[in-house]
Amino acid sequence: PRMRRYIFTTRNGIEILDIAQTWELLERASEFLKGVVRERGLVLLVGTTPAAKALVKSLGEKLGFPYVDERWLGGTLTNFKTLSARLQYFLKLRADRHAGRLEKYTKKERLDFDKELARMSVIFGGLEKMTDLPKTIVIVGATSHETAVREANRLRIPIVAIMANDADPDRITHPIPGNDRSRMSVAWILERIGQALEAGKKEAAAPPPTATT
Repeated sequence: PRMRRYIFTTRNGIEILDIAQTWELLERASEFLKGVVRERGLVLLVGTTPAAKALVKSLGEKLGFPYVDERWLGGTLTNFKTLSARLQYFLKLRADRHAGRLEKYTKKERLDFDKELARMSVIFGGLEKMTDLPKTIVIVGATSHETAVREANRLRIPIVAIMANDADPDRITHPIPGNDRSRMSVAWILERIGQALEAGKKEAAAPPPTATT
């Protein structure tokens, strides 16, 4: 019911979102994200559904932002200190293996390390660049990531979210009404968001204007 304001009409029992509002809210969210990145703020990308995970991973790797594409680990935001310690352990263990520093252990111990690294890669693989709490979080599918929404709300971290008509927009700072289960829909919206993030990075890297006399 709370998404009713974004529904244009209902045809054959299917609710059709108002694309004009989607575009307006997407533009507003994009400007917000560009401003965050321009000020060198960290943006966390989240999307673990089949329609989103590959797109979120690709965008995160392309622009160098942390992302979650497999599973949201409870406490990622609200227990960041513990998460950060586990992340540093993962990075050190991976570096030690690459440098050959694990060769001193027995074969069984090395196999155990490999299993642990494989498991941790799923959890922490996209979070390597999350050196601090994010300034904002972009979520594909608010209803599919209730824990992430709840943690961000608790810490008052602004949320940009692509959300279908079964979500609660009142919990989202910048809601973007859209079909979060359609890869085509998600790709279209994330492309615009990616352009905004990239523009923000370029503005952040640009030298300040020189004063004229």
